[in-house]
Amino acid sequence: MNDFERTPGGAILMDGNRLRDETVARIRGDIEAMGSPAVCLATVLVGGDRPSQIYVRMKHKKLGEAGMVSKGVELPEESTQAEVEAAVADLVADPSVHGILVQLPLPAHLDPEPVLALLPPEKDVDGLTERSMGRLVRGLPGHVPCTPLGVMRLLDRFGVEIKGKRAVVVGRSTLVGLPQVLLLARKGVDATVTIAHSRTPDMIEVCRQADILVAAAGQARMITADHVKPGAAVIDVGVSRSESGIVGDVDFEAVQAVAGAITPMPGGTGPMTIACLLENTVEAARMLGAI
Repeated sequence: MNDFERTPGGAILMDGNRLRDETVARIRGDIEAMGSPAVCLATVLVGGDRPSQIYVRMKHKKLGEAGMVSKGVELPEESTQAEVEAAVADLVADPSVHGILVQLPLPAHLDPEPVLALLPPEKDVDGLTERSMGRLVRGLPGHVPCTPLGVMRLLDRFGVEIKGKRAVVVGRSTLVGLPQVLLLARKGVDATVTIAHSRTPDMIEVCRQADILVAAAGQARMITADHVKPGAAVIDVGVSRSESGIVGDVDFEAVQAVAGAITPMPGGTGPMTIACLLENTVEAARMLGAI
């Protein structure tokens, strides 16, 4: 583990593209060792949202590279609630499909909650349903949301000590912030975790207490060098679109000079979200007795 790339300021660069590719290769090897069973992820894409189309295409590409099978269901923008729910129900009933991902956001006229509620915990590879979240809270077997799981994989791969350390998670969404807190604080991981948000007073002081700082608020470059304890690990989950392209919650250029380890944006947590989706799909096949 002495081959870590570093930023100009000397921080370890937690390269999500590199770890994703390592994960894909490992999964492919595992599947080939099992005799190449057809481990299948199905995606449901409703409408023509361009970023969603790109995300789904990338997921299918990486599934193929990992030796897995993918099935894409595409529905028109004007699909009714009943039509979307029927498409998901068909996948739930299909024993050849082990994991199901409903690409969000859905078009504005559709309610995602009844759609997601159709997913059994075993096939909910995005870990988004109330049953999956309840399993995480209770410490029961199930799928963890892919982005916070990817953060944990990055911390482990790049040698960031968690046990007994102080962590601050900025943002309290059910997609990232809340499950991230649970993963960092769970028994056996053992960080002491603070959750910060838009109502947190003295945000800079709270963040500077962190040995591990996870920024997941969706506010472009809100984390500056002033927020970061020297030597801390800084993980950028936020994604904002600017005139200069995609930026994260972390002011990378300023923070990399202070941090001990840092994720790039893009190329940090995003690739690991896809990698962990593949991991969850393999685990789904195991939970269903398919492998």
